[in-house]
Amino acid sequence: MPRPRTVHDREVFAAAALVISRDGPAKLTLARIAKEAGLAAPTLVQRYGSKLGLLRAMSRASKEGSGGFVTTLRARGLSPLDTVREFVLCFAGLAPTPEALINNTLAYLQLDLVDGVLRRNLTAYQQEQERALRGLIEAAVESGALSPAVQPRVLARLLPRLATGSLLAWALTRTGSARDCLRRDLDTVLAGFRPR
Repeated sequence: MPRPRTVHDREVFAAAALVISRDGPAKLTLARIAKEAGLAAPTLVQRYGSKLGLLRAMSRASKEGSGGFVTTLRARGLSPLDTVREFVLCFAGLAPTPEALINNTLAYLQLDLVDGVLRRNLTAYQQEQERALRGLIEAAVESGALSPAVQPRVLARLLPRLATGSLLAWALTRTGSARDCLRRDLDTVLAGFRPR
């Protein structure tokens, strides 16, 4: 009979995300993740098989849970447009420091581009993000917060790209916080889609 897990997968994934953010994927090892999660490295080998197996499990969990974030935001009673803003601003969580942003986006992206499973999961995750944003944008148009001329599918595709570009620009200038930089850029873009 298998022993019950004392540390849930989501806690292991959080530990791995912390190690990636702090040290970068090049220095990511099962031993470092295990130490951060309060486990022994052989436990992670038994559970995931390898570091790549753990990363694939992480990316699968992200893909499957991406829709739940919008539900959580909506439960806070936010309007559709405010939910869009908070959804996009959450990307700033990848950038507590410029170094963490590089580790979380550019360095990790190399892994996503090389491994087919990681790439497919990332693509599915991005598609789910766009679908969720599109629904929120449609609701914002219906409520009158955004112009009827808005093309929800196009804007839903562009906003995550705006977040990535804004955060990379912040990593170069290092002026203020990543969230403040992203908020300014996002609000500037959204202002152009408000009703006249």
